[in-house]
Amino acid sequence: MPAHGKHRRPKTRLRPLSRGIALASTGGAALALPLVATAAAHAAPATAPAVATEKTVVNSVEKIKNAIPAGKESVRKTYTVVSGDSLSAIAQEQRVRGGWKALYRTNRSVVGDNPSLIHPGLELTIRPLTGTAPQAKPKPAAKPKPKAKPAKDTGTAGDRASRSQERTAPAAPAPAAAPAAAKSYSNDLDGWIRESLDVMARYGIPGSYEGIHRNIMRESSGNPQAINLWDSNAVKGTPSKGLLQVIEPTFLAYHVPGTSMDLFDPVANITAACNYAADRYGSIDNVNGPY
Repeated sequence: MPAHGKHRRPKTRLRPLSRGIALASTGGAALALPLVATAAAHAAPATAPAVATEKTVVNSVEKIKNAIPAGKESVRKTYTVVSGDSLSAIAQEQRVRGGWKALYRTNRSVVGDNPSLIHPGLELTIRPLTGTAPQAKPKPAAKPKPKAKPAKDTGTAGDRASRSQERTAPAAPAPAAAPAAAKSYSNDLDGWIRESLDVMARYGIPGSYEGIHRNIMRESSGNPQAINLWDSNAVKGTPSKGLLQVIEPTFLAYHVPGTSMDLFDPVANITAACNYAADRYGSIDNVNGPY
């Protein structure tokens, strides 16, 4: 019991705070927000409110709604792989956030360990960026090649056969080049030396016009029938003969093919003597006396 003479101030009872939940719709997603309000307006001090007012809650809901992107971002769809596709190309075409790596992470259980191996018919889950993915432009159908029109054939069967023979007949061979005219030489010392030089050139035998002419004039004075009957060769029975005074064994050993086998033949005699001089002295040009 209270003591006599003392009075206690009755305690003011605050009404219990009412709690509620506000639902904010954000494009199909519901946000649950706790609402704390006083049961009586006079229970809250006027200077420093201890709890959120209804206006504050509404503003918070609006901020949350504005912070959430459009609902299309969370929409998932599937893509069926066709021949020639790659994860990189699909990610670019479908505008996948994070590129092919994000696409691979999403579908790794379907693709497998190698992101490069995807096969036609594979179903991939796509998470596109905000906005709709650009639609691929359809490729124009290839125009069919025009069929070649058959050439009109006019004329009789005989005409057609004649034209066929003209097409299949081999081209006439080009006329053969006329053989070069044989080189002619004068039947004198100059002509004999020049013909011998041409034969020597074909067989690689060295010698000059001057060297041949000089030795001929010393040996026979230019007489193709000259014969030495007094030297040592004549004593042995093998006299020197012809323009360059060659004995028969030497002529036969150094005879040049294509020339006469007659030791007195001027061209054969000169050519065989020059062949011998080339073997013995290096060239007829090096001979300046009996050899």
